[in-house]
Amino acid sequence: MADRRDIDDWLSERINPLPPPPGTFELIKRRARRRKIRRLAITATSAAVIVAAAVTVPQVVNLPVLNPNPTSAAQAGNPASATPTSQGRAESSAAAPRPSASAASAASAPVLANFRPTSVTFIGTGTGWVIGQASTPGHCATQYCTSMARTDNAGRTWTGVPAPVTGAPDGATGVSQIRFLNLTDGWAFGPELWVTHTGGQTWTQVDTHGLRVTDLETVGSRAFALFASCTGSGLTFAAGCTSFTLDSSPASGQDWTPVGAATTGLTDSTADGAASEAASLVLTGSRGYLLAPDGALYAGPVDGSAAWPRVGALVSSCTVGPAQLDGQPWQALLGAVNAKELFVACTSASGSGSATQNKLVFSSPDGGISWLPMARAPAAGVGYSLAASPSGTVVLGTDRGIDLLPAGDIAWQMATLTGGGPAGGFGFVGMTTGVQGVALPADPSAGTVWFTFDGGQSWKPSHLDGS
Repeated sequence: MADRRDIDDWLSERINPLPPPPGTFELIKRRARRRKIRRLAITATSAAVIVAAAVTVPQVVNLPVLNPNPTSAAQAGNPASATPTSQGRAESSAAAPRPSASAASAASAPVLANFRPTSVTFIGTGTGWVIGQASTPGHCATQYCTSMARTDNAGRTWTGVPAPVTGAPDGATGVSQIRFLNLTDGWAFGPELWVTHTGGQTWTQVDTHGLRVTDLETVGSRAFALFASCTGSGLTFAAGCTSFTLDSSPASGQDWTPVGAATTGLTDSTADGAASEAASLVLTGSRGYLLAPDGALYAGPVDGSAAWPRVGALVSSCTVGPAQLDGQPWQALLGAVNAKELFVACTSASGSGSATQNKLVFSSPDGGISWLPMARAPAAGVGYSLAASPSGTVVLGTDRGIDLLPAGDIAWQMATLTGGGPAGGFGFVGMTTGVQGVALPADPSAGTVWFTFDGGQSWKPSHLDGS
């Protein structure tokens, strides 16, 4: 056994490590270089993924729902709670889809000069469109002067947008009315039928097989239209109509088919062979109504699941009457508050220019089965259009202004009009919510759309040319 002192002497001596095998240092350098390269590649790949995500995430722009009268914000209520209705052709759509940035930026052209609006439609309380004739014949972008404008802030500003390439109503050709269901699907009609599924950027004509579309309304996911056989000429495209058929189509398509046998080929059985009266549509969020030329009332679901049977008729003292220039009846002005509560203003046959006119107003609490008399509307002026707001206020547009019967009241009152109102009164009035509504002057040359933000009590104009 070795002596302990020998071991201690050995451990205390300096130890010289053996040299590594040849090429060891070069191998270590190569491996370190490869690790560094891999780390750089991973870092670069991660950066590329982040950049790609930033580029491909879609940018969504919310269209504002604005109240042009900020002082009445407490009264405005919640637009999303408004029941969508097509009466008054001023629809409130709480579920309108959001537009993309490209769609929102496309509507940036100026409104053409001399714009004369003949129809207006709204979705929600902020976004709406008007259609009419603009510029000067012979100096339009095409051979036609049909034009459109859009607002996204309840009439504060307007921009020009593409219109169907067709003219004003001339018998069986042209268009004068506009309806949008949402920010994508819209229709121009009266008497032709055009459709857009691109938010109005492009329009396509629909073959009506020789028939004229005299009314069209939208709700939910469908559009409903009256296809009529008519002989009217010039601007009176809805005159001389001898039959009406109610058709429906999914909003996203162009598959127009009859709703049912009961609402196909409707005529005025009391006309003794003469041209039938007019007809009109009213849609609520769940139920639609068709006022036939003979005064019969048909109703059914608006989801396309069933036909519309006859449910009642107007009171015997109420006559539908011939069509106005927009296709609506002269003497039976129908409106709806909801799926069950209806209103109708039955006017005498006095023509435009008459100083007075009898206007009997009735309400129906059971969807047209029975009718109850309400306060007689003022005799002054000739009635053109009626609307009922979701709160139950009835608004009547006449050639002298706007009359309203507030919900629960028994006396009519005349609305306050900024500047006294347009000459010739209002040819159309409609309510989008319980407090907000729109109206068009009877004379389109006024170039204005009128708004109310207090339930119809007062109205002020929005000038399409920005003045």
